[in-house]
Amino acid sequence: MQLLRGLTLLLIAQALGEVLVRLSHAPLPGPVLGLLLMLLALRWGPLRDTVQPAAEGLLGHLSLLFVPVGVGVMTHLHLIGEFGLRLLLAVVLSTGLGLAVTAWVLRALLARERKV
Repeated sequence: MQLLRGLTLLLIAQALGEVLVRLSHAPLPGPVLGLLLMLLALRWGPLRDTVQPAAEGLLGHLSLLFVPVGVGVMTHLHLIGEFGLRLLLAVVLSTGLGLAVTAWVLRALLARERKV
């Protein structure tokens, strides 16, 4: 029963985020806003204790969420064969660029902190 309560609370947070995004026309997905609302709500101990079993159950079966991705890859294998090298290049370059920018920002922040 505890698991159902936790799942219900998670779904309510997601639905509330969706409603708020649609009403406010905010430029972010409803589940993201629901996640932020849940993050704030988890500061309250009783809610955290109720949601924890559901969250642990979902995390225990997280690998199931990758099944649709695997099916999609297998379905479009011909596209990967055709564009795979370009996709790999794009992933490697964007990852490298993201790491470089992160390192640059961290270095700038640490330098600014040392001056203060």
